[in-house]
Amino acid sequence: MGKDERDGSNEYQNYQPASLNTTDALIRDLDNTDIVFHIGDISYANGYLSQWDQFTQQVEPITSRVPYMIASGNHERDFPNSGSLYNGTDSGGECGVPAETMYYAPTEKRDNFWYSMDYGMFRFCVADSEHDWREGTEQYRFLDRCLGTVDRAKQPWLVFIAHRVLGYSSGFFYGFDGAFAEPMARQSLEGLWRRHRVDVAFYGHVHQYERTCPVYEERCVPDGHGQGTVHVVVGGGGSHLSSFTAVAPPWSVYREMDYGFGKLTASDARSLQFEYRRSSDGKVYDSFTLHRD
Repeated sequence: MGKDERDGSNEYQNYQPASLNTTDALIRDLDNTDIVFHIGDISYANGYLSQWDQFTQQVEPITSRVPYMIASGNHERDFPNSGSLYNGTDSGGECGVPAETMYYAPTEKRDNFWYSMDYGMFRFCVADSEHDWREGTEQYRFLDRCLGTVDRAKQPWLVFIAHRVLGYSSGFFYGFDGAFAEPMARQSLEGLWRRHRVDVAFYGHVHQYERTCPVYEERCVPDGHGQGTVHVVVGGGGSHLSSFTAVAPPWSVYREMDYGFGKLTASDARSLQFEYRRSSDGKVYDSFTLHRD
């Protein structure tokens, strides 16, 4: 998402031009909002701490009223020899410290920014895509435990969250080599999603919007029976937009290169509704409903 100046008077970099629209749209809908998840790439401060001040001021009307939960992204965590899975320099040397200090999350270890959270009819299992999530790792064991211990009588809807796309994306970056996800991601995690009947998985990182059918092993399956997970990339919060592959894969139901955000609503244990809204006008441009017998 990032931050932006309304009049340009204190502009550090014009890199997140739509973040104000997204922020304003969320503020207008706060009376109908219980909790907000910002899935990584929080402020794009990249080592300049004054930019965190600007960002926190921008979102204060939201964070002062509802829980504001975050996930760790490359612009919070990644730096060479810092313990992150990726050796990029996107955090500008922050190595996760400002984000993990400013925003509370119920993590077992602050540097390992994965956590479980029950809220209303939801269980959220939030992964840290900047640390190793492959089978046999500490994070994999946590995710297996988080997904597997939910009481579906109390939290009937199970949601997986990560910054990088560990599931499905036809963004040009992921489609270039034909993987359509982080390398080894689906091979490591798709079995968990199916075994524990994950309803929806959300990602950021790719600056666009895309939704899949309920999918397993690249094939669409009927919803409502836990055989497939709907994967949603909601990465167009404010930063520059990313392009798609020229041809959409069969599992890609809707994709849009625009700025927006998602809204998830559980009416009861049998119906889960999702809406994708553009930041420019707050109107719904895509939606789906999951039904459970």
